[in-house]
Amino acid sequence: MAETWITSVGIDLGTSTTKLIVSRLRLGRTSSSFSLPRYQIVERQLLYASPIHATPLLQCDEIDAAAVSRIIQQEYAKANLRLSDIQSGAVIITGETATKKNAEQIVHSLAERAGDFVVATAGADLEAVLAGKGSGAEARSKQVKGVIANVDVGGGTANAALFQRGNVIGTVTFHIGGRLIRLNRFGDIQYLSPQIRSWLKEKGMQIAEAQRITYAQLQHIASEMARSLFGYFSGIEGDSSYRLLLAGAALDKVPTVDEIIVSGGIGRLMEGPYPETMEEVSVYGDFGPLLAHELKEACRSYPFHRIPAEQTVRATVIGAGMQSTEISGSTVFIDAKRLPIRNLPVLKLELHREDLQSADRLHKKIGAIMDLGARLFGSKAVHPFGIALTGFDYCSYASLQLLADELAAGYKRSFPASDLLVVISENDMAKALGQSLSIRCQGEPEVICIDQIRVEHGDYMDLGEPISDAMIPVVIKTLAFHD
Repeated sequence: MAETWITSVGIDLGTSTTKLIVSRLRLGRTSSSFSLPRYQIVERQLLYASPIHATPLLQCDEIDAAAVSRIIQQEYAKANLRLSDIQSGAVIITGETATKKNAEQIVHSLAERAGDFVVATAGADLEAVLAGKGSGAEARSKQVKGVIANVDVGGGTANAALFQRGNVIGTVTFHIGGRLIRLNRFGDIQYLSPQIRSWLKEKGMQIAEAQRITYAQLQHIASEMARSLFGYFSGIEGDSSYRLLLAGAALDKVPTVDEIIVSGGIGRLMEGPYPETMEEVSVYGDFGPLLAHELKEACRSYPFHRIPAEQTVRATVIGAGMQSTEISGSTVFIDAKRLPIRNLPVLKLELHREDLQSADRLHKKIGAIMDLGARLFGSKAVHPFGIALTGFDYCSYASLQLLADELAAGYKRSFPASDLLVVISENDMAKALGQSLSIRCQGEPEVICIDQIRVEHGDYMDLGEPISDAMIPVVIKTLAFHD
């Protein structure tokens, strides 16, 4: 394939805002002429960034599908873009919007109308990972020692992802966001989220809808939210009120955080001036500007450093779709009846030779990746994710059997509803590993195992129909974030 350009679109429907990005991506071959072809994005041009629209809702639990469609059509027209021009893209529904009753139908409808899109309804944990990629936290964690926490604060939630050496080591979400309290320029509370009422009561702050709140009261609420959030990440004992703000489970253990990045709409508001009056606080109909600056101020009282985000409000997704077609090697273990498979998310499991020689170490590592997969994609998913094995250059027969034992047992335990286990290996071992897994699984789940493919956390994968019964084409789809 000669060098080529593709047009990519990213659409993000969030709790507060909806935005669209059009990019032009240049694909170049990065492998030699003597090896299987691999293509990567070698240049990216941002062609169009839409204005930031308020996410349209019919009511509190339903997205206005017609209004969303109108926004997308209007932005396509402004970008001088036709559906036939789009080769790739992503539609992501994030934040509290992902819980709306028609969220999944809308995201798939948009994707089908707009081409070969990666489709994801991002729950809080997945949104945290995507935002950490887009903000630059993941890339920075590859360059510096220690743990980088990216906290993506929007209208309804603060989604945090912790990165170390380029890997996700944990996610946690809080009910902290600018639109949890909505008010007019006089300070009249027009909406108070039920998610924070217990926390407010614990803090001794008695406020209610239709009540007029003072600037000092709002400032105190924003300051206490910041203390609850950063107190959790700093490991400072004492105030446990953060538990009332948790959306889901806390981390089993909070690692020492060295740097924090704040992205999302609140991250962007940190760049503006401190709001001095109620009118300046409520300019967007909520208390977001004040929350942003109280978070900024609070950072100075904790032992980690705050690093500016490379992207704030557009961190979650600003484009999509580097597609790289490869051929999985001739030792694949496949069931042709299960192919093709589209838009399978991938999680990377890095194993070293020592892990493959220790049942205890291997059990812990596989358990951790299964737990992460359950948090990101749900334990009841039928096809939750593919497991990409990397990090080792040799696997003995004994080690392969141990690996098959732990993978089969861990997957069946964590995803009992799944009828398919997909394993991707960098090394030429798919047939032997696939056979070993199949013996252990006995068809529940069925097994597909491919090799000679390199993927990363957050990639999506298409597995095509077999070629000559021995090889399958594989399309790697990587969410492309702004550099």
